[in-house]
Amino acid sequence: MARRGRPVKSEIRQNIVEMLHITGPQYGYQIHKFYNELFPGCTRENIYYNLRKGVTVGEFELSEIKQEKGAYSWGTVVEKKYYKLGPKANVKGIPRVEEFFVSLKKKK
Repeated sequence: MARRGRPVKSEIRQNIVEMLHITGPQYGYQIHKFYNELFPGCTRENIYYNLRKGVTVGEFELSEIKQEKGAYSWGTVVEKKYYKLGPKANVKGIPRVEEFFVSLKKKK
């Protein structure tokens, strides 16, 4: 019998898996910035949706949640959720992702 509903796989989530494989744990906004430099533009909301969905299906895990103080437009504290690869993450090894992060390290 055929499965109904939307497929669980996502190209955006797979691209995030590839990024986290190279960088290690990152927080959502940083993932969004890197993603838009590497792949076709994607909204922040779409990235956050895929991170939450990835946690649900086991592709990502919450590594830690940090509270950082600062002067933000919405207040004095920001909560950063760091994501890492989960047990169901399937890394394919996209060369351009690795090349991007290697070139970033050389610039620093």
